[in-house]
Amino acid sequence: MEVLESGNILSYRGRLAPTPSGYLHMGHARTFWWAQERALKCGGRLILRVEDLDGTRSKSEFLDAIMEDLWWFGFRWQEGPDIGGCRGPYRQSARFDRYREALERLIDRDLVYRCYCSRKDIQAAPQAPHAGDEGPLYPGTCRGNTGYETKGGQRPPSWRFRVPDGLRMSFDDRNLGSVSYVSGVDFGDFIVWRQDDMPAYQLAVTVDDHAMEITEVVRGEDLLLSTCRQLLLYRAFKWTVPGFFHCPLMTDNDGEKLSKRNRSVALRSFREQGIEPEQLRVRFGFDGVRF
Repeated sequence: MEVLESGNILSYRGRLAPTPSGYLHMGHARTFWWAQERALKCGGRLILRVEDLDGTRSKSEFLDAIMEDLWWFGFRWQEGPDIGGCRGPYRQSARFDRYREALERLIDRDLVYRCYCSRKDIQAAPQAPHAGDEGPLYPGTCRGNTGYETKGGQRPPSWRFRVPDGLRMSFDDRNLGSVSYVSGVDFGDFIVWRQDDMPAYQLAVTVDDHAMEITEVVRGEDLLLSTCRQLLLYRAFKWTVPGFFHCPLMTDNDGEKLSKRNRSVALRSFREQGIEPEQLRVRFGFDGVRF
């Protein structure tokens, strides 16, 4: 059970959040298995949310394959796009108004600013800091912009969250223990709304996890820095922060994390070979999942 700051008790609510831009691979399966096992251990509910905001990469055939592969592998959820639930809709593409409302709240409080910089501009900036997990840290070129001001003739802007320099972000990860990063060194001002007038990952995930009352986020350790960004958004909205559990990544023979482009480790490929889920869980060390 999760005890909220108000003293109220909220049953455990975990989530699976696949992106339908390719076939699920064993790395996804192991992280999702962690999430399901933790929900089962706590007697809670598991929510399936489809993160399909990127219309150029998200495909209906991949969504169908994901649902089939998850069910085949042994995943069972209690809320989702196929069965409904009280916190839907469960596809991000149907939740646009919620993201827009959240952006307006950030704008009204002057916590974000319009940014006209392209990725190329940032990479070329002489004062650009070292690269982070999302490319070079933003050098602050547009940080002085305020409100809804526009620049005539410029490309459509994105909206960036203004992060104070030198801010130490620390949190207790339920798998890794104490984690700490410093803004301006490890991460900087980040995009919450893209130039194509779509919400960015950081904003959408935070809004959805709050609205769906997720009490614990289970995901790969490659998203640790994203947790810092999302914690800043939780603080800005004054929302209750969920727990976080970051899993080690599954890598290939070269030590690189698995990619959707590698069909040889896709769940669909194993299904086609007639390999059973139980065999895969043994082969890929699912028994090593710990709590």
